[in-house]
Amino acid sequence: MKPSAKYRHALPQLDGRLFLSDSGLETTLVFLDGVELPCFASFPLVDDADGAARLAEYFRRHVAIARAHWVGIVLESPTWRANPNWGRQLGYGPEALAHVNRRAIEQLVALREACETPSTPIVVSGNIGPAGDGYVADARMGIDEAREYHAPQVAAFADTATDMVAAFTLNYAEEAIGIALAAKAAGMPLALSFTVETDGMLPSGQALQDAIDLVEAQSGGYPAYYMINCAHPDHFAHTLRGLTTDTRLRIRGLRANASRRSHAELDASTDLDAGNPLELARDYARVREQLPALNVVGGCCGTDHRHVEAIAAALAPGRKAA
Repeated sequence: MKPSAKYRHALPQLDGRLFLSDSGLETTLVFLDGVELPCFASFPLVDDADGAARLAEYFRRHVAIARAHWVGIVLESPTWRANPNWGRQLGYGPEALAHVNRRAIEQLVALREACETPSTPIVVSGNIGPAGDGYVADARMGIDEAREYHAPQVAAFADTATDMVAAFTLNYAEEAIGIALAAKAAGMPLALSFTVETDGMLPSGQALQDAIDLVEAQSGGYPAYYMINCAHPDHFAHTLRGLTTDTRLRIRGLRANASRRSHAELDASTDLDAGNPLELARDYARVREQLPALNVVGGCCGTDHRHVEAIAAALAPGRKAA
């Protein structure tokens, strides 16, 4: 019998209360834990005993922050690279990819069963990444091609207790639309997260407003909400001022970089630029002034639990448990 999803038909973060997310999983593993990640992929750790234990500790640390501040948390499965193009490079065929996607969710559901409290609901999200480089809009897919490409991963999540799916570091509209249509066909709630360059534009050269408008039009407004990730707030703050009121209300999530480096600089980096957690938290508070619906917050490249702790303290002051 297919496992029952706890929040699939009523995502609690849509009620407006603050939810944390996790931080820069891959950069934490590589630069802080010294784990080698071929293709920058964390999903192979799921089926390795030591790797699974390391992932569990990473997620437990973030859940503890949410519990301390009496807020919810959205946990993203470590499956950002668990799609055909990247899986093929790591020796994973279709069946192996389906297995690792399902297994990643099972591990998060077990963590929820052990750690969830009434004041800290834990939403389990199936993490989807782009077919290509998250920083470069090359080898772009058409809408139908993207839908067919991402549908198997969405289907694998739909057969588990996954509450929702979320696609990150999307850099052109057509792939986002394809993912939205695949999620819609599977009946899976969806968050779509775009990344932007230092000029506030998507790597494809498209404006954030235009990309969201296209997804809304082509998918019938299907995404539950939109997010921005893998960019420092300085890179997109000016862009927010040009968004329509409706679009501002549709952007609920932010997982920013701690680093102000460009994507090209990050790709070439041999060190970790962790920035300043307190400064990043203040940036989040300023972003929320532009995005009144913003309530799902975590980190991306260069961030770890320290940044999420600072963000929680800035956005949920006075809520920390004694």
